[in-house]
Amino acid sequence: MGAFGDQVAMVTGASRGIGDAIALGLAAQGATVALVGRDEHALRETAAQARATSPHVESYITDLTRDEAVSELKARVDSDFGDVDILVHGAGVIYLGDIGGSATTEFDEQLATNVRAPYVLTKALLPTLRRRRGQVVFINSSLGLQTRATAGQYAATKHALKAFADTLRDEVNGDGVRVLSVYPGRTATPGQAAIHARERRPYIPERLLQPEDVASIVVSALALPRSAEVTDIRIRPMHKS
Repeated sequence: MGAFGDQVAMVTGASRGIGDAIALGLAAQGATVALVGRDEHALRETAAQARATSPHVESYITDLTRDEAVSELKARVDSDFGDVDILVHGAGVIYLGDIGGSATTEFDEQLATNVRAPYVLTKALLPTLRRRRGQVVFINSSLGLQTRATAGQYAATKHALKAFADTLRDEVNGDGVRVLSVYPGRTATPGQAAIHARERRPYIPERLLQPEDVASIVVSALALPRSAEVTDIRIRPMHKS
């Protein structure tokens, strides 16, 4: 049955990158998986792979920046699975640019996707997570700990996400809910390829973290006995660039 054979996991951003790898890692350990994303074709591919090991997989094409879409998602997942044991926030968006030249609309989109959407979805699922003594994972970023030039908007949202996760942990630990924040460095994903192109740097994915590296450590942390809680994981590429 695997470590999560009796558990339901919801993973956002499951259509690619780290979210995809975590969803497949949980499925490989027997979890029932609710895949959430906006790319229908990519999500269908993730679902097909997950079904090779998971007893039940459903995919939900959802724009988490719309509150009504979050309500609809919760209703559908309640109907399909009932309670959720594990919630993984893997969805995110990034724009880079100096503060003077960055568009405010890009900041608004990052706030909506990177901060507000996880807040609204977590709040919607909090009763079930408390009931199940569940676990919540926030895929943050190394920029959520230390920022740099041109990353001001994105880093601000990830710092805010850290604050939300830390506050949530303080509020729900007493109910038996574990909360984990993960801070990956540069990871070989389609988004990172686009960032390298904007920076006019050669993209050499084998020199970066792999999504499966992040997924492996997240799944291991989630599988720990209830005598322990991992609160923060900072992981970076072995090759520095």
